[in-house]
Amino acid sequence: MKQTIYDILKGKFLIADDAMKNWRMLLFLSFLAIIMIASSHNAESKVHEIAKLNNEVKELRTQFVDGRTELMRLKMESSVIERMKKKGLKQPSTPPKKIIVTK
Repeated sequence: MKQTIYDILKGKFLIADDAMKNWRMLLFLSFLAIIMIASSHNAESKVHEIAKLNNEVKELRTQFVDGRTELMRLKMESSVIERMKKKGLKQPSTPPKKIIVTK
């Protein structure tokens, strides 16, 4: 038992007469390990990209809500009247009348 463990630790299984099958298995396992590492790296980079895009979406949504709020404030009648007073126009005292065109 001890001799078998020492042989494995010394690497005698790689230089024995039937070592070719061992080398093939080691190369195959190494290839699978490289593929696994590359796959996990690719998946992790995609996770980081998704997180970055989610943050960007949140920022753009916040900008949209701020812009919509500002537009609503600018469209209010009181703010329109205030801006028109600065230009010299004032609010009419009589309400507008509907004009109906008949043929």
